[in-house]
Amino acid sequence: MPHRGRLNLLTGVLQLPPVKLFHKLAGNSEFPPSAKATGDVISHLITSIDIELSGNEIHVTTLYNPSHLEAVNPVSMGKTRSRHLSYKQGGYGNKYWGEEIVNIQVHGDGAVMGQGINQESVLMSNLPFFQVGGSIHLIVNNQLAFTTPPEHGRGTLYASDIAKIISAPVIHVNGDSPKDVAKATRLAIKYQRNFRKDIFIDMNCYRFWGHNELDDPNFTNPIIYKVIKNRKTVPDKYAETLLKEGKISEEEIKQIVSEHTSWLNSQLKKVDSYQPEEEYLKRQWTGYSQAPNAITTWNTGVQIDLLQHIGHKSVSVPENFNLHPTILKSHIQSRQKKLSENLSLDWSTCEALAFGSLLLQGFNIRISGQDVGRGTFSHRHAMLVDQDTGEVYIPLNNMSEEQEKKLEIANSFLSEEAVLGFEYGMSIENPKNLVIWEAQFGDFFNGAQIQIDTFITSGETKWMQLSGLVMLLPHGYDGAGPEHSSCRIERFLQLSDSSETHPDGEDVNMHIANPTTPAQYFHLLRRQMIRNYRKPLIVVAPKTLLRLPEATSPLTAIQPGTSFQPILDDTWAIDKEKVKKVIFTSGKHYYNLSKYREESMIKDTAIIRFEELCPFPLLYIQNIITKYNRARAFVWSQEEPQNMGAWSYIKPRFENLAGRKIKYCGRKPIAAPAVGIGKIHKEEAEYVITQPFQMK
Repeated sequence: MPHRGRLNLLTGVLQLPPVKLFHKLAGNSEFPPSAKATGDVISHLITSIDIELSGNEIHVTTLYNPSHLEAVNPVSMGKTRSRHLSYKQGGYGNKYWGEEIVNIQVHGDGAVMGQGINQESVLMSNLPFFQVGGSIHLIVNNQLAFTTPPEHGRGTLYASDIAKIISAPVIHVNGDSPKDVAKATRLAIKYQRNFRKDIFIDMNCYRFWGHNELDDPNFTNPIIYKVIKNRKTVPDKYAETLLKEGKISEEEIKQIVSEHTSWLNSQLKKVDSYQPEEEYLKRQWTGYSQAPNAITTWNTGVQIDLLQHIGHKSVSVPENFNLHPTILKSHIQSRQKKLSENLSLDWSTCEALAFGSLLLQGFNIRISGQDVGRGTFSHRHAMLVDQDTGEVYIPLNNMSEEQEKKLEIANSFLSEEAVLGFEYGMSIENPKNLVIWEAQFGDFFNGAQIQIDTFITSGETKWMQLSGLVMLLPHGYDGAGPEHSSCRIERFLQLSDSSETHPDGEDVNMHIANPTTPAQYFHLLRRQMIRNYRKPLIVVAPKTLLRLPEATSPLTAIQPGTSFQPILDDTWAIDKEKVKKVIFTSGKHYYNLSKYREESMIKDTAIIRFEELCPFPLLYIQNIITKYNRARAFVWSQEEPQNMGAWSYIKPRFENLAGRKIKYCGRKPIAAPAVGIGKIHKEEAEYVITQPFQMK
């Protein structure tokens, strides 16, 4: 819900003790000292409580929201769907809801029409894998929005006209009449319960104060506020109605007001002695904690015989299932051969093994995005389509008859912001859901920047709200032009709270990885669920590496006793005592550098891979420097332009923490992520491969 009216709802209806509100207003934290959190403004407070209503106990959860209006709506939908999943109500796929859970969204009249995320969310409400059984929408229509009247704020007659997109019914009601509002609400609930579809209530009312309590609304809206200031408030009008009906007396009205005022004053007096309680990480999050201020290693390997079983099952289909001949040869038969003959595994196979092993360990998995079932680069094929009937089959959901957990593949509609918000909502509801959002190309995440800035990167710091959401962002400079090359690694690194002057523990706000082998990716996915805490994981995902023969991994790299390695040392046959230069790099660029070095027979240069950029792997770097103790030159080599990529993040940490100077080698600074001219790209590509070896 929006900010206005939120605190009255929390204290007046949802039983939030006002002392919490007053304690926060006094400049104190809403969290105890044990929480590693900075808190948020007072209008973002929430409660999660059991209340009794008509003899029934109902659990009500409000969601933390940023000041970006309406951004929380798809988050609430995702959390609702995840709650359905937790309760195991409804069916898998198109319909997934039960009797006990309902999503309620409260909107402002200007924001509901002005913010495009509402159009995305409404469209999403009827789509497979995004349905929540209908939301109840309440538009608090004060006919003014922020300071803009309706004729300037929308091009439609009603603020609720957004409902026409999905032909949802709208109930218009006068906010001056609480009885009518209650009647409209009961009707909306009955509709949602019976038809499991969205319904809107457009409540016409007014805003007594300005945009906030300190704002004088007469500056911009003098005419309407002459009317507002000369009318009685809703409580006074309602009291008059009750008096006329003989339902209450003047003395009873005064007593109600007096008792409520006394209660608030008594709560105010408790501020000095009030101590916030640990109200986070409860219920389904019991047993989880915030990340440690240390570096940990998790054994994420799996028994080889189980991996082989999962691998074969991941490409098994029912009899008479008509596969596409290309998929049969390049995907099904190829994977079976690799597993049977113990050959090195490609990216999609290791992903399937990670998924399958987590499903068997009791974790649900959901991956969403545009074309995720097939994969943008036609590599995943986690869902198979019968070429005659169009039937969809997901092999990993049929590994055994006893299998309880499922892989949900949500091929999304063409949205980034609402879909990513939905997935974030899925992730904060239950730590046992591995929730993955894959961008069609890495740079497409910028359509969801609000969700990233205000929820994913800062939700734990502001609200103690943990999320294990994984974002897969395909990245790589292959001549595809400005909008298909870069996932903007630099943005995520800038948004991280990694320190330039002090060693990082794992309690950074998110983990950012750029894996170069399928085994590393396997371990990353499993580590997300095996750890006893949750952090968002940003994966700089591959494109060309998906099929590069050198970028494969043996089964032994993911067997028991193996784990993710933040740094990968040089594996070429070089004498460490003769190494004069160490090139540090990250991602697919390693393979280009390695190939050139091998072809040129360069023996005095080592190439080290940063597999995880955040938290900064200081201990691993120090160990590498010790190994190559005769090296005097350290170079950072990247494909990205100098004003992009990891360089601005690496340089201060390498020099301040590792204590060595490091030089840059890569493309020159430019405004666009990449050039769109083939010849120039080719020249640049050659330069960034050869130049690092020539630097002194």
